Amino acid sequence: MPPKRVLFLCTGNSCRSQMAEAIVNHFAANRWTAFSAGTVPVGYVHPLALQVLAEIGIQHRGESKSVEVFRGQLFDQVITVCGDAEENCPIWLGKGRRTHIGFPDPAKAQGSPEEILDVFRQVRDDIRAQILAYLTSA
Repeated sequence: MPPKRVLFLCTGNSCRSQMAEAIVNHFAANRWTAFSAGTVPVGYVHPLALQVLAEIGIQHRGESKSVEVFRGQLFDQVITVCGDAEENCPIWLGKGRRTHIGFPDPAKAQGSPEEILDVFRQVRDDIRAQILAYLTSA
């Protein structure tokens, strides 16, 4: 049986949705194929998101892209990972279950470079725990 397809939606598609895509494709590739997109993509993947993924052995090569890229494609699951995407994508025009599992935006973290990096690590770890647990039961 081929893996199920999951799409992670966020606003900028630079941090949370990218980390979710990379984590699922790394740890659950036998059951899920993950993609990510943004409602207003910023056009890059945040360097600290890539750094904290590399810390756990994931070399992510994602790109920030619009949700319009996936319009008409079929997904088993669509997960919004930020409140803005949940509000701005109230209806996914396609098949698949839609769920919201929100995380704070690490790109908005303030403090020293180490404090900001710690926020990225915490969001990464929360995504790994919550998203993988959810998809295991889906």
